This record gives sequence, C-alpha cells and structure tokens, in this order.
Amino acid sequence: MPLFDNQEIALNYATFGNSSNPALMFSNSLGTSYHMWQPQIDALQIDYFIICYDTRGHGKSSAPRGPYSFDQLGQDVIDLLDYLNIGKAFFCGISMGGMTGQWLAIHHPDRFNHLMLCNTAAKIGNEAAWRDRAQLVRAQGLDPIAATAAPRWFTADFIDSYPDVVAALSSALAAGSSEGYASCCEALSVADTREQLKDIRVPITVVAGTEDPVTTVADGQYMVDHIPHSTLATIDASHISNIEQPEKFTKYISQYLK
Repeated sequence: MPLFDNQEIALNYATFGNSSNPALMFSNSLGTSYHMWQPQIDALQIDYFIICYDTRGHGKSSAPRGPYSFDQLGQDVIDLLDYLNIGKAFFCGISMGGMTGQWLAIHHPDRFNHLMLCNTAAKIGNEAAWRDRAQLVRAQGLDPIAATAAPRWFTADFIDSYPDVVAALSSALAAGSSEGYASCCEALSVADTREQLKDIRVPITVVAGTEDPVTTVADGQYMVDHIPHSTLATIDASHISNIEQPEKFTKYISQYLK
C-alpha cells in the first residue's frame, strides 16, 4: 500500500474506484485500521473515489511518540488530500474518526461537501479516564484493552453471531502500536468541540447507535442541537456501527452524502 510521508508522519493509505468520481474519505476508530471500512469500500467504490488511511499511530502508519492532538490528526487529513490533489471531498469518520471530522468541519469547511460524524461526541469520556488508559497501555501493552473491547464495540447478539469478526478485530487491536494508541488516548483526553459546534457551516450528518454505550444517541442529539444544517440518523447497533449494520450504514452514506 502507498505511504504519504511528509517527514513528520508516514500515513498508510489506499484508494479505490475511479478518480473522476466524487472523493469520499474514511477515518477509522481508535484501535482499528482502514480495513474496518471494507464493507463500505466494496459497496461504494463504483460511485465514489474512496480514500482510506490509517490514523497516525494505527495500522501501518507510523507511530511517533506523543501525545498527539487533533490539530495533528486533522492536519494529516488535509495534507493527504493535498498530496492527492483533491480540493474537496466527502468525509465519513467513526468514533475517534468522527472527532477528527469535527475538527475538519470547524477548521477546514471549504475542503468538504458534507461530513458524516458517526458514533462520536463533542466530548468523548473524561480526561482522567483517557490518561489512565494511556498509562495502562504504555505499561502493559494492548492485550488488556483488546481483551475487553468487544462489549464496547458490539452488541451481545453480534458478538454471539459473528465471533470470527469480533476475534479478528480484537486480535488486530492487540497487535497494534501501544505508543500510537496511548498517544491518541491523550488527544481524546482534551478534545472538546462543544463551544465550536455552533460555528460549523458545512452540512453534517450525525449517526448514533441506539445500543452504543460509549457515544450515545443523546451525545448525537447534542451535536445536532448545536450544529447548524445538521441531521441525526440512528442505527440499531453499538459503537462500531458500520461493521455491525453494514448495509444500513452504507445506505445512510448513499442517502445523506449527496
């Protein structure tokens, strides 16, 4: 897979579909890689020029020592778009990727036609818990996080019905970069867009999972209540809704990103 290397960071990315189609960028959640978007890649590459990348510290992207910030995570997206000579794109990010999307909507609205912010919040969790998790991961690695990830990511029914999918994602998390994961936890610990949501001037769709214990429907509703030109769509899933309900999630993309 190609790498975009600007000396500070080497981002692993991949593109799918015809470059003459509208560009659609996907941004992964904490502890995953761009491969989480495979159901959407398969379904949408006929209609879009799809750009996927591994967030810094994840997948095959480099993991410089942190802490990271969303100024960095968001600028990575802009730099990659510039490198690919894409002036304007659609964007879909989930969880941490949805927080990156909020930063982009606030700081670079001119680069996006519409952003889908999925299973995310203006403030995810609390600072102390994120810093504790970063400390744990640096001390013990990612195995303890991977061992307990499934109930945060998926409903019990999905875990029972698709054990191979859950096991593969958990194994990939365990094999990831401890430094990259911890540094992203530190970025999430201080990320808070609540005061800036009112200034967003690009169309936004917020997708919230009805069974999501991490970023709730109430979190999604808060965002929509404060972002002009925004819409809330709910999905019968937990936190990684694009994998738990791939057909419904993909249908939302086709429906809202017009």
